[in-house]
Amino acid sequence: MRTVELVCSAGLDGAVRSAWDRLAAAGLPSLARNTHPTNRPHLTLAVVDEFPPGAEHRLIELFDAALPAPVTLDRIVVLDGSAPLVWLVRPAPALTALHAAVWGVLADADGHRPWHAPGAWVPHLSLALRFRDADLRLARAVAGGQRPTGEFVQARSYDGTDRTVTPLTAGSGSPRRA
Repeated sequence: MRTVELVCSAGLDGAVRSAWDRLAAAGLPSLARNTHPTNRPHLTLAVVDEFPPGAEHRLIELFDAALPAPVTLDRIVVLDGSAPLVWLVRPAPALTALHAAVWGVLADADGHRPWHAPGAWVPHLSLALRFRDADLRLARAVAGGQRPTGEFVQARSYDGTDRTVTPLTAGSGSPRRA
């Protein structure tokens, strides 16, 4: 499995991590408890089984032209009633176009995850997994009512097979083992 993700600017990353910490301190589920080295706030644009030939190079070119991209977070919701607690991302036209372009680059890939497809995609930054709707009011109070702003400044890909993160920006170097 390979992902295509956008990584937050330092200020936005800090705002999300602060919400993770407040949720954990309140005894609620939180990604603050995930200590895996690759765990960081990110926006997933696509997930496929493997990148088709040449896709990584085309993605790097795409992101070098499109980033940084401004972002504003919106409300906190539970997706599908008993699933991730997320901070919705306001889908600016530039972000929606970038998402569609990524899917164009990956058109020939196998194993597309349909919930990331244009038209079905709900752009968000995850706060917790396996969250209950019943705890949503408390989570909103704990995480805060602000609407943080920032930028997506980098792109990366996580390879679930060999557990590496590969930057998808020019001159970013080789994969890092997680």
